[in-house]
Amino acid sequence: MATCGEVLVKLLEDYGVDHVFGIPGVHTVELYRGLAASSIRHITPRHEQGAGFMADGYSRTRGKPGVCFIITGPGMTNITTAMGQAYADSIPMLVISSVQSRSQLGGGRGKLHELPNQSALVAGVAAFSQTLMSADDLPQVLARAFAVFDGARPRPVHIEIPLDVLVEPADHLLAARPVRTSRAGAAPQAVRQMAERLAKARRPLILAGGGALAAGAALARLAEHLQAPVALTINAKGLLPANHPLQIGSTQTLPATRALVAEADVVLAIGTELAETDYDVTFKGGFEIPGSLLRIDIDPDQTVRNYLPELALVADAEQAAEALLAALQAQPQPPRDSEWGAARAARLRQDNAATWDPVTLSQTRLLTGILETLPNAILVGDSTQPVYTGNLTLDMAQPRRWFNASTGYGTLGYALPAAMGAWLGSAEVPARRAPAVCLIGDGGLQFTLPELASAVEAQVPLIVLLWNNQGYEEIKKYMVNRDIEPVGVDIHTPDFVGVARALGAEAENVGDVAQLQAALGRAVERRGPTLIQVDQGQWQAAVVG
Repeated sequence: MATCGEVLVKLLEDYGVDHVFGIPGVHTVELYRGLAASSIRHITPRHEQGAGFMADGYSRTRGKPGVCFIITGPGMTNITTAMGQAYADSIPMLVISSVQSRSQLGGGRGKLHELPNQSALVAGVAAFSQTLMSADDLPQVLARAFAVFDGARPRPVHIEIPLDVLVEPADHLLAARPVRTSRAGAAPQAVRQMAERLAKARRPLILAGGGALAAGAALARLAEHLQAPVALTINAKGLLPANHPLQIGSTQTLPATRALVAEADVVLAIGTELAETDYDVTFKGGFEIPGSLLRIDIDPDQTVRNYLPELALVADAEQAAEALLAALQAQPQPPRDSEWGAARAARLRQDNAATWDPVTLSQTRLLTGILETLPNAILVGDSTQPVYTGNLTLDMAQPRRWFNASTGYGTLGYALPAAMGAWLGSAEVPARRAPAVCLIGDGGLQFTLPELASAVEAQVPLIVLLWNNQGYEEIKKYMVNRDIEPVGVDIHTPDFVGVARALGAEAENVGDVAQLQAALGRAVERRGPTLIQVDQGQWQAAVVG
């Protein structure tokens, strides 16, 4: 006899799930009944928040939902921060939890791990949260979850299964099959209207976000046809390669880039929220789009948020870009402004590069030093200074190779478990997986430091690059700048090298580029994690002089 829990594992396999992140507990053991016999690999974090961050990182590199098995009550409250990060960045994540038996839901009887309404608590960080009231509903509820992942704006989905439903007989569901959904195509009339507007533009510009990650090739052809400079959000880095002549980076917060945006007569925004943490990282306002704005997004609601467009198209980014290009190629090509296109993009890149101060250049050298040694590395960042710098100064050769928690929801501690998930998701065959480098500060690392033990256990060759400035330096500066006496920012700094070794990882200190690159070369050959500590003062003295 197959239980509901066993059928769930089989259906997840059929949907292509190959990893599950979770911590077994007394209320989730029935989720594990069929797991050992399946093809799904289970990864055990040291905290449910870590499970969520791992699933997030896995999803960003693999391009499909990360899946978590989470226990009732404290497990769900622990993972909500990770769900919030994924929700903010439109990352697909499937969180499957247990919950009290149907007769005890909302009973307030003091049961183990009881919450008054677990589903309601989670609903604010999920596309939907549903309680499975019968095993018979399992195929439909899973199909609904994957419809969100496949065809809508991807965000976390939570399915909670009462303890008595988990053990329901479900042999009759073994024949259930996955249901997959396609994304919305581009409406022909809207495409024609946008193409007509773009065809008349003398100075077109493209703003592309993480919602366009699958549209890189189509977007490049569209930009080349229009001779439109392309600004990328932080989550879209690599969508156009770093060396593409029309690529102007993720510098929308800088004066020179804002001046270029103001010069554009038509702006096409595709797969981007046009939100504060991509377009105004100084949080001072001032980003404006004076020209005609055209917006493409998979989410109808998002097409009219933050900046109202002249025209909006609800569609998959890749299909929309291809349809726009086909429509434009059928129209006469008007003369563009001779100072626009690649020439204007090159001048902008030079103008921005001229503004980098020695500290910015030293932190950028840290990042380029990584990529010189590990050119296909995935750089997963926390909220720390080199990440803030890289958001502005670093461009990538490919998408899905730079993402971090310094934007959007902005949680600390994200990078370590997310980088672990990113390595697991970067390829189906372990030998082909790209090196994953966690960029994290000493404050952020103390949020999720125990996940190093998870990486040791799972034999993940994670590289933790620790930028140590002995406290919350950015917040300290912020307090000083606002004439607030710093409190709570000069925190105790442990011996990270000693702690990492105690957890089973390799660890060492480096002080300059040569030492860093040698350490990276050693780390990438190991079967487990390595912590490489960089002292901020020592690095800047060595690199800046």
